[in-house]
Amino acid sequence: MSSDPLLQADELTRRHFMSNAARALLGVHLWPMLGSSVAGAAPAASVKGKAKHVIYLFMNGGMSHIDTFDPKPKKKDVMGKTEAIATKADGVMLGHYLKKTAEVMDKVCVINSMNSTQGAHEQGSYIMHTSYGLRGTIKHPSLGSWVLRLGGRIHPELPGFVGIDSAPDLTGGGFFGAKYAAAPIGSPEEGLKDSKRVEPVSAEDFDRRLSLADKLNRQFHDRYPNADVKAYEELYREAVALMNSKDLKAFDLRQESAATRTLYGTGRFAQGCMLARRLVEHGVRFVEVQLGGWDTHYDNFTGVEGRCFEFDQAYAALLTDLEKCGKLNDTLVVVATEFGRTPEIKAEHKGGRDHHPSAFSCVLAGGGVKGGMKHGLTDGSGAKVKDGLVSVQDFNATIAYALGLPHDKVIMSPSRRPFTISDKGNPLTSLFG
Repeated sequence: MSSDPLLQADELTRRHFMSNAARALLGVHLWPMLGSSVAGAAPAASVKGKAKHVIYLFMNGGMSHIDTFDPKPKKKDVMGKTEAIATKADGVMLGHYLKKTAEVMDKVCVINSMNSTQGAHEQGSYIMHTSYGLRGTIKHPSLGSWVLRLGGRIHPELPGFVGIDSAPDLTGGGFFGAKYAAAPIGSPEEGLKDSKRVEPVSAEDFDRRLSLADKLNRQFHDRYPNADVKAYEELYREAVALMNSKDLKAFDLRQESAATRTLYGTGRFAQGCMLARRLVEHGVRFVEVQLGGWDTHYDNFTGVEGRCFEFDQAYAALLTDLEKCGKLNDTLVVVATEFGRTPEIKAEHKGGRDHHPSAFSCVLAGGGVKGGMKHGLTDGSGAKVKDGLVSVQDFNATIAYALGLPHDKVIMSPSRRPFTISDKGNPLTSLFG
């Protein structure tokens, strides 16, 4: 075993070393390019599914299915303050907090028979994003990383996987490595940070530093013949290509019209959805946007109303806008959460609902999915799946199917263990027309 400390360092240590070196020397860092593809990924041309992109909206905290996508109008003791309303889709009802979503339900398929084996937040979110249970011995790639690995990048200069307001531990590359992790964006209004040459560094100085970096890299790679270290040579080139790309404007929300901004609304999640639409228009394959605050143990109805206020207008606007610009047919829009909420209302917690992984709802739209329909059925109170049970793995296999990606393709981890994008899940092919 080598005694060199860099070769002994783990992936995260090497990644930070190279990123910091790039920032100090060139005036940029490599985080924006962590979603790029590398050798071994299938080229985008091989994708045969109707969908080319995914916008994955994750409702962090456990969205109450009973108060949103699976209301029980005949059960007042279950519904509490929530009322069921009709929608544009025959036979599909929603909680009354989703009035704007009700107007676009002809484009949406609701899966009301989701079931998870995990009832805690960290474990539930992890399995939704990776198809596998949380383990201390391995870090699994996230769904976006799998899509990038199997489908490749579409735009040659922009990141293939972007996470907006999303947790890094849920959008990481896992054992695929940092090259498949999401390029992180905090505030959508600020766009992609550190993607431009900083003002004190002139174009001449930048070119000179880049030339010096190339010389140092050659010496460095000769001294440290490590695959992880060598991979960052490509990240340098891609970071520079991104800086010079005419499509860097994809991250700039200032270019949106006043009418479009009004359509989406002013909230942070709304801005994230608008940015997601811009990114898929410019060729980003997978964009995740997170909306937290759904952990409504206490005062469920006030909490759900507030979260739906953030979600409702932005989601309806996203589907409307994607259809208007001709991207809904090739963009799968996913609404997911880690589990649902109990039918029982806890009076001692001011009308709160507890975790409920036995039955909950997720939603698909666009990307070849048949709209205006429901899949699966829960019992009269929403406590158990009565028909058409869908596991987390089945749900992720369905996302892969929409993209034309092989849900059963085995990729070996560094420890030589076999993994697939959806573990043993099977896609719901009946949802596609």
